[in-house]
This record gives sequence, C-alpha cells and structure tokens, in this order.
Amino acid sequence: MLKQIKNLPSTPGVYHYYDKDGRLLYIGKAKNLAARVKSYFRFTPTLSANPTLSLRIKKMINETISLHYIMVSSEHDALILENSLIKQLKPKYNILLRDDKTYPYIYIDHAQEFPRFEITRKVIQGKNIQYFGPFSIGARDILDSIYELCKLVQKKSCLKGGKACLFYQIEKCLAPCEEKVSSTEYKEVVTQALYLIENKKLLIKTLQEKMHFYAEMLRFEEAKEIRDRIERIQKSQEKSQIDLANRNHYDIFAICYNKKQASIVKLFMRYGKIISSAYDIINIKESFDIDEAYERVLLEYYKNEKPPIIAPILVAHTFENRNLIQEYLSKLFEKNAHISIPQRGDKKRLIDLALLNAEELLKKQKSNDFEELAQSIASLYELEELPMRVEVFDNSHISGQAPVGAMITCKDNVFEKSAYRLYHLEAKDEYSQMRETLTRRINSFEKNPPPNLWIIDGGATLLKLAHELLHSQGVRLDVIGISKEKIDAKSHRAKGKAYDIIHTLSNTFRLQHSDKRLLWVQKLRDEAHRAAITFHKKSKLKEDQESQLLSLQGISPAKIKKLLNHFGTFEALKNAQEDDLSSLLSLRDAKIIKKVYK
Repeated sequence: MLKQIKNLPSTPGVYHYYDKDGRLLYIGKAKNLAARVKSYFRFTPTLSANPTLSLRIKKMINETISLHYIMVSSEHDALILENSLIKQLKPKYNILLRDDKTYPYIYIDHAQEFPRFEITRKVIQGKNIQYFGPFSIGARDILDSIYELCKLVQKKSCLKGGKACLFYQIEKCLAPCEEKVSSTEYKEVVTQALYLIENKKLLIKTLQEKMHFYAEMLRFEEAKEIRDRIERIQKSQEKSQIDLANRNHYDIFAICYNKKQASIVKLFMRYGKIISSAYDIINIKESFDIDEAYERVLLEYYKNEKPPIIAPILVAHTFENRNLIQEYLSKLFEKNAHISIPQRGDKKRLIDLALLNAEELLKKQKSNDFEELAQSIASLYELEELPMRVEVFDNSHISGQAPVGAMITCKDNVFEKSAYRLYHLEAKDEYSQMRETLTRRINSFEKNPPPNLWIIDGGATLLKLAHELLHSQGVRLDVIGISKEKIDAKSHRAKGKAYDIIHTLSNTFRLQHSDKRLLWVQKLRDEAHRAAITFHKKSKLKEDQESQLLSLQGISPAKIKKLLNHFGTFEALKNAQEDDLSSLLSLRDAKIIKKVYK
C-alpha cells in the first residue's frame, strides 16, 4: 500500500479505501489525489494513521490495507462521481442518505389564453411560467382542491374538443371551448385560484366548508375524501408565526444528532412565508460526520437538475466543503448560488425554527421496540448491519404468462408502501425472472441507494444469484433467502405451522415455527408474495382483455402467443412497426393489429 500511496497522481479524482476482507470502507474526493490521500498517513517509522486525525478517521485508516483511485478532469467531476458511487456502493464510513424524492411544484403558464395548473418536477420552458412549491406532500391534493373549488378548464383535452362537456354541465368549468367565457373573465377565476394556492389557511377553510356540506347531504364518501385531503395539505406546512415583511425565497436546512440518530429538517420559504417542510431521521454509526451530512443533504436535494425556483440556501452550521458545493450549485443553477450561515436577524430566526424542529424530532424518537429483535436477527444470520431497512423480492406468473416481479420495502419494521416497486418481466422461468428483477433494482441504486438487507423468496440457488449480481457491481449487501421445507420434492406447509428454511451463504437455519426471527422473515416474505400475486392478477386480466380484443378481430390464440414470445409484452406489441409484425404474421394480420392499436 505504501507504494500505491507514493505513486498517486497529483490530479483530481476519487479514492476508495478497502479493508483486509476487500470490504469498501470509504469513498472520498480530491482536487489533488496525492496530497489528499497522503494527508491521512504518517510515513515514519512505519505507515500509520496521521495522529492529528479524528478518532473516527483514525479507526478507518487503521482498518485500511489497500486503495483504489479514479482520475477525473476536475474537482467538480470528482464531487459528482463521489456522490454517485457512495449511493451505489454503501461504504462503511460514508454517510448514506435515503431521501430519493424529487419535490413537486405546481405551475401555470400565463401565456396561454385559458391557462391550467399542472404539477412538474422540472423547469418548464416559457417566459410566463409561475411556480409554487416545492411541496414535500400535498401538491396533488392542493391541485385537486383548486379544480374542485374553481371553475377552471378541468382537462388538457377539454379545449381541443370544441364542445362543452360534462364539467360544464356540473358547473365545474366555464366552457371556454364554446366561447361561453372571455379570457378576461376566465383570468378572474385564475386569480382566485392563485390566491387559494398562496393562502393555505383560506384554502383549508374553504375545503372544510365543502366537507361539512357533503356531510350534511349524507355524501359521506366525498366528505371523507376532502377530510383526508385537508390532513395531507396541513402536514405539508410547518406551523410558524414567522411571516417576513417581504416576498423573499429561502431553502433552509438544519441537522441535529445524538449518539444514535440524526434528524434532518428542510423548510421552504416562498414570498416571505413557510410553505412546506420535510424531515428525515437516519440511524447513525460512530462514523457520523456532520460536515459530510450537510454535503450529502444538499447534493441529494438538488440532485443534478436546475430547480424551478432558485432560492438562497440557509444552513444551520458551516461545513468543510461549503465553497465546493456552492460552486457546483452555481453551475447547476446557471447563476450564483449562495449558501450562508445566518448569525442574526430574520434569517437567523428561520434557522432557529429549523433547529427547534430538528431537536424536537430527536426527542420524539422513542427507543425502537424492534431494535432488540434486529440485534438478535443480525447476530443469528451474521449480518454486517442491523436490518432497519429491508427490501424483499418475489416473482409471480402462471406457466410463463404475465410474469411480474415485486419488491416491497420495510423500514424500522413498518412496511413503506410508497417505496414498493413492481416490474413487468420478459423472462419465462423463475431463475431468469429473479435475475431480471434484481438486475433492474441494482440499476436503480444510484437514484435509490441499497438498503441494509435483501430477502429473497427462494432457496440457495437464488441466494447465490443475488450475491453474484451484487458482487459484479462491487456492492456489498447482506442477503438471506427463505424457502419452504420440501418433503418428497414438494414444498410443505402444515396447517398453523410454517416449516420454512432460512438460507445464508454460510448456513441453513431450520428454526422453531414460533421463533420470532423466523416469523419476522416470514411476515416480510408474505407481504412480497401478496404484492407479486396482486400485480400478476391485474397484469393477467389486462393481457386476457388484450388477447380477447385481438381475437375478436380474427387474430388466433396461436398467433397471439407467437407475437408475445417475440415482443414480450402487449405494450411492446402496440409500439411495433407494421414491417416487424408482417415478418412474423401475414401483411393482412399486421394491418389488423395496427388498426386495433391505432
């Protein structure tokens, strides 16, 4: 390793530290690889950790026995590559955030004669675009409420129809398609909608009146829907007495931590008011570093896209690479980015508010009842990390028809349904289906980082497959499998007792059916199985409907099967060119199919 260090180039790049087992310990970036890496070490009398380092870094260096590096053209490129690799490879000593959300905005294009409100996560081209947001939750609820309360053009297609539709008849639209309203009168309705978006208290009050009206009319389903919508809109907004006497925008970030957890709070001020907030709680290790935490938070929030609204950034604490992050964001925003640490005045009040909420979040985090069981699970199955965030995989099909894959997510022993993923598959056999499902998940690691544990519904063969796929991408991740006990080559499950087997690479566990560590894995496997079966049934029903549609036009079941074997799915079949279809069937059949899917 000494030779590796001495031969490092003096160029920008990213470096990796590995331990004796080849486990990735840390990924770092450098403007000058040689200078940065050498700063970690003392070279005499023997190679050892620099005594000026923090205890956290000393521990890491003492575990390091080899390094690898990648040269890039600039420090900016090193920053991007480092962030991408950390999310994908999960190094032991780096902080890994799991906030893969992109926050939506509501926008309107005032250049249109009869404009509508829409949701976007990207910058929309146009000179007269007005944005509202970002919203951590509730954007869709706000938009639906606006269309519920204001007589706007309800659908994009309405104006093209040229004829008043049902929305006009039920008094939800003024029918500009039939020129029943002028653009001037319509803009008065737009102004009313804008006022409701900017004043959530008034929006909520108006919705409550509508909810009570529905309840009095015994329209309880509609009243419940509005009640739930109100709750989601309220959750998106941090209650605050701060209302600046200006119309400034700010993005505010604050981090607090204790020995076990860190809380991350984001507040978004628009036009002098806090319009939404978001937070995240992460379990931390001894390797937690607040400098790196701020860096990761900002990189994760802004990602690699220019936001619709660019606001000055306020952070609660300074951090080591603030200037580098500021330079990166300036390039991303195409204008100067400002990251400041306010010390007084209104901006300091905003930081204090964010810190207060971050501290309260930590106080509210009760000791996790699951943690003791998680320790026992990790010990039994020899896991490197506690299984606090788990992904579970299962596939479903009937004789190769409508094959699907399902991934469910469990965080702190609670199913996180917003993180579930469902996949249409092309493979026909179970082994290839699991390969396809896992490969697609691995390909998304950059956007959605790996969890602490994978659970595979299957035995030793599928477990080995999962490890091979992860290893091929340089990802170290705990994996266990669960399979039913087989008697006379048939899977066996007695009534009231599930004789399931847990597989790891080194062991096979046949636990008592009442063992909590087995029951926990079974609970997660059963949820993945439920998700896969439900999605398969929906997909199969849709395929049957598509097959029936083609059959009615004279395309035989044998021909449909031939087409699906070639194209994989009906969606691919719909998009196929006539020449491709006629190469499999007759030109007459090809024309019929294109006419069906016209």
